[in-house]
Amino acid sequence: MKKFIIGVMFLTLVLFLAACGGDDAASGSEDASSDKSSGNTVELVASNWEFAEDSYTVPAGEVTFDLVNEEGFHGIAIDGTDVKIEGEGSATATLEPGEYTINCIVPCGEGHAEMTAQLIVE
Repeated sequence: MKKFIIGVMFLTLVLFLAACGGDDAASGSEDASSDKSSGNTVELVASNWEFAEDSYTVPAGEVTFDLVNEEGFHGIAIDGTDVKIEGEGSATATLEPGEYTINCIVPCGEGHAEMTAQLIVE
């Protein structure tokens, strides 16, 4: 019984630590220079413990967020909004001017707590 419990604990630890280590993006299909925040669409490119940009700026109104997992598996939630994406995907929200914090919501390893970016809505 002890061996089974230790095996399950080990497997859980390996899966937890591998959450950010996988490569869900198609090999070579995304280039870091393709990161964008133009118009009312924001492409959030997530890799191990960071987003491609520290901040994103968009005009107020309807904004679409596209999450791309370049390295690892991530999700986002934007404080003060209904925006929540787990894994790759899109979400749209109508935003008032202000500053919002984008947080990774998928535990992705030791740098997860610092995985944030700012969203500036003008």
